[in-house]
Amino acid sequence: MITVTGATGHLGRLVVEDLLGRGVPAGEIVAAVRSPQKAADLAERGVQVREADYTRPATLATAFAGTDKLLLVSSSEVGQRVAQHRSVVDAAVQAGVSLIAYTSVLSAQTSGLALAAEHKATEDIIRASGPAYVFLRNGWYIENYTENLAPAFQHGAILGAAGEGRICGATRTDFAAAAAAVLTGEGHAGAVYELGGDQPFTMAELAAEVAGQSGKPVGYVDLPAEEYVKALVGAGLPEAFAGLLADSDLGIGRGDLFTDSGDLSRLIGRPTTTLAEAVALALKA
Repeated sequence: MITVTGATGHLGRLVVEDLLGRGVPAGEIVAAVRSPQKAADLAERGVQVREADYTRPATLATAFAGTDKLLLVSSSEVGQRVAQHRSVVDAAVQAGVSLIAYTSVLSAQTSGLALAAEHKATEDIIRASGPAYVFLRNGWYIENYTENLAPAFQHGAILGAAGEGRICGATRTDFAAAAAAVLTGEGHAGAVYELGGDQPFTMAELAAEVAGQSGKPVGYVDLPAEEYVKALVGAGLPEAFAGLLADSDLGIGRGDLFTDSGDLSRLIGRPTTTLAEAVALALKA
């Protein structure tokens, strides 16, 4: 039995789809979700849909019953992740789960990203918990940039504070395929995978790709971090979240979201999705 948490989220749902595509029987997959009604389509296909709320530990014990391998998709609630993840790990241990795979972040133990602190703490919790583990240290999703290009077209600019830092971005589909490969394969216990795209890009290259494919004038405007925060707040983002994005951009400038490990393409058995391909998909959508 393979259980995927956050199975109605962007990444979790793709992992479930990938597992089904690999021939894993639907009845041997558990979609652990906060709102089961949102996974009704998966239930119709025979996937076991179980309620699993990171903030309600009692639901986790039931959701993980009979689970052999668990994919813990990290919580989206920054600032609450460590407590929530600890509840998941505790429930997994009680359920007798033999392998916990966790979606972490690149170089979690040494990264200077503010976002990395909760991932580092979670990895430490999992290491000390007992079951075998695999850390899937995901890099940046290219969709972080391509899912909302409207402001770039409106203003003719993509803003940031990343300088000339290189980003080893990949698509959620790529990262989901890596997770599914680990969950269905052998010999991954104890592995730590640094996952990133094969072809790194800068923010200026991102803007050039968007401009070239769309035929619209789009350039990259690099700002001091404080000015970037002000711009994001002015666009309606909460100040704390804006600060986190600016901190991540500074991390990009330091190389925190770069990896040349090749782990992602090796796990998925093909080259990772290129920036050009991802932009084309986004513009088509």
